[in-house]
Amino acid sequence: MQGGASALPPKVVIVGGGIGGLTAALALLKRGVDVEVYEQSGVLKEVGAGVQIGSNGTRVLYALGLQEALASVQVIPSAREIRHWRTGETWNWFDLGATSAKRYGTPHVMLHRGDLLSVLVEAVQRLKPNAIALGRKCVAVSQTDVHAETRFADGHITRSTFIIGADGIHSRVRACLFGAGRAEFTGCVAWRGLVPMERLPAHLARMVGTNWLGPHGHVLHYPVRRGELMNFISIVERDDWQVESWTVEGTKGELANDFRDWHQDVHAIIDGIDTPYKWALMVRGPMERWTQGRITLLGDACHPTLPFLGQGAVMAIEDAYVVAACLSRYAQEPTIALDRYQDIRRDRTAAVVRKAHENREQAFSPELADEDAVAVSVAREWQQARLRERMDWLYAYDATAVEI
Repeated sequence: MQGGASALPPKVVIVGGGIGGLTAALALLKRGVDVEVYEQSGVLKEVGAGVQIGSNGTRVLYALGLQEALASVQVIPSAREIRHWRTGETWNWFDLGATSAKRYGTPHVMLHRGDLLSVLVEAVQRLKPNAIALGRKCVAVSQTDVHAETRFADGHITRSTFIIGADGIHSRVRACLFGAGRAEFTGCVAWRGLVPMERLPAHLARMVGTNWLGPHGHVLHYPVRRGELMNFISIVERDDWQVESWTVEGTKGELANDFRDWHQDVHAIIDGIDTPYKWALMVRGPMERWTQGRITLLGDACHPTLPFLGQGAVMAIEDAYVVAACLSRYAQEPTIALDRYQDIRRDRTAAVVRKAHENREQAFSPELADEDAVAVSVAREWQQARLRERMDWLYAYDATAVEI
């Protein structure tokens, strides 16, 4: 057998208990593969922020049996719209709801990240109650011909057939395999916050996603948690903040100042945020390889992407399904299993990283400062026919049907 693999049933250690790691755990357990998930935090939770799951992501989540659980926490928006940063002029961008579900087979949904995480935790623990261990910070990974080994800060060591590093943009598993690497600052700072829907005027408290386009900034807001909250995310070109963390508190005054000339509706949402958080947008180039022997990576650990395509979490979900399928099929052939996973995912994830970067250029187009030119820019780059041409490859992809 290749790589000195044991004939014993495989066991997979997943480092990281976020959306990607738990999706991988669920996909593996459903295929009868034993899993242990190790999360460094003492509490299993996601930051208070929204996440959009396009049809290519809900297709995977539904295949894992989560349709009913998601229905209790999600929003299925009717549409996405575009608004001009200063005038508030509005254009219909593309239809979602039943239109999107009919076109792609499953809907586009909007969720609080914590709600999606809870759905995944419950599904994993239903199959294996003790699958998730908290307070375990990975410090090193290694491997031999017959097993992989994970070491933790508390001295705990675990052996397994495979290791999956689902530990995010600051991945310790990636650093052990390939070195820490260096992130490049994009010149952009992002803000996030949540607003109880009842704080907003009626014309803003709608079940649609809205993108505000401006020459040096971008604002996105959409409903989450059954429509009880509005998720706010904004990005502004700044060079004075380079901390890559989702948990640094800012002030509403600083956030409002970053968008000081923007439409009053943007400021109505900002006013409703209790605590805004800010982080620097950093990029790392796509990796040619993210697998070594029995150890691999998924999601932001190997292909972090800018938030201009709404696909960061979805790429981790797709990765999770494919790596589970490969490990299940080639359980006794470690190198084949993880190389196959990498080969399937490399080109697609690299394309998503590239397209997200291109979307940044369109979102911050200088034409958007010129009110006479903005309609032409929107018609050229953002209207529905052009969007379908650009996006069908993304949403129509079926990770559950790829050839393994």
